Amino acid sequence: MDRIAAPVHAAAELEDLTAGQDSTVAIIAFVALAAALVVLFRFPPILDYANHYARIWLLSGGIGEQPFPEIYAIDWNRTFTNVGIDLLAAWIGPLVGADRLARALLFLAIVLPPLGAIALHRTLFGGRHYWQIAMLSLGWCATMVGGFINFQIGLGMALFFACADLRLQRGNPALLFAWRLAAALMLTVMHIFSLGFYMAVVCGLEFSWRFDILRSKAGLMRLAGRLALAIGACALPPLALYLRTTALPNAGGDGLGLVWNDGIVLIVMNLLSAITTYVPAVDVLLVLPLILICTRAVRAEDIRIHAGLAVTACGLLLFSCVAPLHMLGTGWISWRFPIMATLVAMAMVCPFANLTRRQALSLALMINLAVFGRTGWIGWNWWLAQKDVAAVEIVLKKVPAGAAILPLGHEAEIVGGFAHSNRHFAWGLDTFRHLPTLAVPFSHAFVPTLFTAGGKQPLTVLPPWSEIAVPEGNLVSIGVLSCPEMMQVYKAYAPYLSDWRERFDFILVANADIPDRYVGTAMPGGLTLVEDAGFAKLYAIDKAAPAEPLSAPAGCAAVL
Repeated sequence: MDRIAAPVHAAAELEDLTAGQDSTVAIIAFVALAAALVVLFRFPPILDYANHYARIWLLSGGIGEQPFPEIYAIDWNRTFTNVGIDLLAAWIGPLVGADRLARALLFLAIVLPPLGAIALHRTLFGGRHYWQIAMLSLGWCATMVGGFINFQIGLGMALFFACADLRLQRGNPALLFAWRLAAALMLTVMHIFSLGFYMAVVCGLEFSWRFDILRSKAGLMRLAGRLALAIGACALPPLALYLRTTALPNAGGDGLGLVWNDGIVLIVMNLLSAITTYVPAVDVLLVLPLILICTRAVRAEDIRIHAGLAVTACGLLLFSCVAPLHMLGTGWISWRFPIMATLVAMAMVCPFANLTRRQALSLALMINLAVFGRTGWIGWNWWLAQKDVAAVEIVLKKVPAGAAILPLGHEAEIVGGFAHSNRHFAWGLDTFRHLPTLAVPFSHAFVPTLFTAGGKQPLTVLPPWSEIAVPEGNLVSIGVLSCPEMMQVYKAYAPYLSDWRERFDFILVANADIPDRYVGTAMPGGLTLVEDAGFAKLYAIDKAAPAEPLSAPAGCAAVL
């Protein structure tokens, strides 16, 4: 690394003063590897993916198969944003099939953000610098492993659109305005946060390369006018769509539903969401070389920075610290800004553009080891998860069409360890929460936690099924069936738990090969084990059994 950081004038006389850099081969290799992972692993440990898959299957034509015409309906007036993948499912899903479409969307969610950052970097700095390989590492982050597919695709679209915007900025103002209207419309439909990201990047590009503009009053006035026009053009499409919509996201009728990252530790954890996947310590270790490269480049005075995008990155970093964690029924809002800030930060700098051949080779080796080592770590976790997916598929074969399934899980006492590293991501959040929703396409059965949120999804649940459905849901511990205190707590946001014996036909338990922290493996009476596949268990419910257990297990005291 010392060799990489050494100033050019100190290079050995026999070496070329400036070596050529070409990131193309590494970029192609990464895209191919990401495609291979998506093809090899049908349901990777990505939190929301299984739920999205079930909805894509319904919108691709599955909603016409029994019993779903009596359970679900499609209403496109319920939302104007966050529907990019839903529209694609309705338009091309019937042609290519839900499975191919879901995999293609997952692939785009992985590769589009880093490829967009690379495209912007090449537009700004020219050339195929090795630093562009480092941006590929941002294909893996908490929002990706969280399964925020619309959001991830929207980030990539915003960066590619910004490249086009940059080329149009010195041309016809009317054409630029029309382009921004079209871009804003597409980004609004995909995800409203991607529109905000596009606006932030465009404003940074309008600011230009240097801070000299701040010294001129006339320059400041011109800049203010350009920014006002850019923001105005981008704001018109969402405003028009907002005025036509009949539903907005909400928190179940309790106002804004604000939850904050209140504390330095939580804010730091939030910032690290830009790089964290399954085990944060591993992610930090694999990203450290990329941070070291930038610090050494600064010391070597071999780094170029776009001033306007630096302002944008700082603004996004500020939003990362002050944004709420949850709001309006939408989770992990503050997670969206660190990955935005990091994408801009990596695109705005060009470290080590002037290197000797030996230095360039060392730089390329370090970056490739970091990026592909990180991708290999992801692949390892995806491979581990296939046993869990297979277990769910096994138990679902025993579920008859039209049945109602209550999804529950074992909540582990300690989260961590490499044996099951795929089952949790970021800071202990489970990745298997939505696997039970695969009962919709695989068994033609009903699950209460399919995504049907007003203001975010076009899918809606029809009565009487709507009485035991929630727009979004977690995987509740099996302890809820045996612990009255826990039942009272969880019924507030999972009302389908009330009278569960009469309302559901089966219970699907995930993470069943690890004892539950409250009740171990104990289940209440009136349940018959139908299938035990290790990670997943299926129980049939005897509707004539007593509604309450005779005595609560000792572990229920831990709930209080």
